[in-house]
Amino acid sequence: MKMAALCSEFGDLVQIKKQLISVISLCKERGLLHSSKWASELAFALSPLPKDELPPSPPFTEDDAQDLDALTVAKSYFDLKEYDRAAYFLRGCCSRKAYFLYMYSRYLSGEKKKDDETVDSLGPLEKGQVRNEALRELRVELSKKHNAGELDGFTLYLYGVVLRKLDLLKESVEVFVEAIHALPLHWGAWLELSNLVTNIEMLKSLSLPDCWIKDFFMAHMYTELQMIKEALQKYQNLIDAGFSKSTYIISQIAVAYHNIRDIDQALALFNQLREQDPYRIDNMDTFSNLLYVKSMKPELSYLAHNLVEIDKYRVETCCVIGNYYSLRSQHEKAALYFQRALKLNPRCLGAWTLMGHEYMEMKNTSAAIQAYRHAIEVNKRDYRAWYGLGQTYEILKMPFYCLYYYRKAHQLRPNDSRMLVALGESYEKLSQQVEAKKRWSAGSFDRLHEQLTESDDAAQCYMLYIQDIFSCGEQLEHAEVSTALRYLGQYYFKNKLYDEASLCAQRCCDYNDAREEGKALLRQISQVRDQTETPSADLFAPLSNNNTPVRRVSPLNLISFTP
Repeated sequence: MKMAALCSEFGDLVQIKKQLISVISLCKERGLLHSSKWASELAFALSPLPKDELPPSPPFTEDDAQDLDALTVAKSYFDLKEYDRAAYFLRGCCSRKAYFLYMYSRYLSGEKKKDDETVDSLGPLEKGQVRNEALRELRVELSKKHNAGELDGFTLYLYGVVLRKLDLLKESVEVFVEAIHALPLHWGAWLELSNLVTNIEMLKSLSLPDCWIKDFFMAHMYTELQMIKEALQKYQNLIDAGFSKSTYIISQIAVAYHNIRDIDQALALFNQLREQDPYRIDNMDTFSNLLYVKSMKPELSYLAHNLVEIDKYRVETCCVIGNYYSLRSQHEKAALYFQRALKLNPRCLGAWTLMGHEYMEMKNTSAAIQAYRHAIEVNKRDYRAWYGLGQTYEILKMPFYCLYYYRKAHQLRPNDSRMLVALGESYEKLSQQVEAKKRWSAGSFDRLHEQLTESDDAAQCYMLYIQDIFSCGEQLEHAEVSTALRYLGQYYFKNKLYDEASLCAQRCCDYNDAREEGKALLRQISQVRDQTETPSADLFAPLSNNNTPVRRVSPLNLISFTP
């Protein structure tokens, strides 16, 4: 794909490199470090420019000259996180750069005081009413400037952040879109907007500028909205356009594969990323999730020790250590490290969700519910938190509650069999068997067929569920897995498919609740096995595209569909 197809406004990679260099300088001057870092990593992935191709410095106005001394001293205080002191010396400055830093210093001062008060007075699960006291004043002042049309792209971005913090979400979306039009190359504004987009319809309704950075935003949004196929295509287009060396794109592709549970592919990309950038900490918490799922204790231990050596007080480091202790079944220690992560960043989505999982393991359902709800407050698109709440209320035997949360999880992950299994169970417990049958069948796992004496349909659905679970490489202790294996073992035994029945029985022995039944079935098989045996199939091999099952199949034809 040619760069011209990505962007009609810019001609080639040289122009993009120039724009990145310019916006890096602008962000650094205003203390927008994360946006500067993102643009710098992207610029690093492109070829260097010769000296005569470097972009000129931004124009220097008379107001800039008047405020130069005050801005210089205030920026030095700002860099040392003395925000009140920086704001004091910027009072009365007229230049746009000084005005932004003045307002931004006041905002960060309020945020710092709020975080300090939260950490000092509240535990991580307590729902405090601590607020940034500066927000309302900032909104009033920025609103006047906004109505007068005196805000530039950076200050519009700050105004949007203030509105979002005050839960004025509709207004903040409009302001972020305005900020993006005023300054399309500021990635921070795009990222803030992405946190407010709730579905694909809302995304399509946004009026966004047609520039190359929009493709990065769309790829990011597709990943967030679980539209992984579209996200991967976008990232591949960006790689083809000239960003093949971008570690940001590699990390995002790895996260996309993680989201669709393609664990091996995601692990390969994260290992590639660590080879290119061995001191990188960003996204390493996601990498540790993959190692956890694969039960790779030595690799997870090495990652945790490595990150501690780099920076033990990063949020991602605490999450990795928490995963390590969780894998060792030391759930109290794991929860402690997730709490540390939340003290460092109370809006860390992964830490809230993982802490909820740990409290579930410790049978502390009340704390688990609080943790999952905090995760949803941070990001309503986190299907894991909705699913976790459903599981918690299922333990509490509150089926109407768990049905609500499972529905939310299913809306976010419509093709995930785990969500459909959970929905089917909830409907079944509420005696809504017709609705339950729809959900279980859609999830390739239909216990309702058993009750309705539809043994072939039940076997087919159980079989596809087992394929889905084992093909993703997860080490699971789900009760549904052992139930499926038990049923399939008996089904194959009744239909004299002894090899398949034996394989299912052997797998049953891996689960505590099915071990005795598996052993009993193996004894039965050894007693009645005929001399002529039916050719066996690999139950857990991936299903090919030609093996799509029909609704009703005979027992003999099931062999060809065995996953």
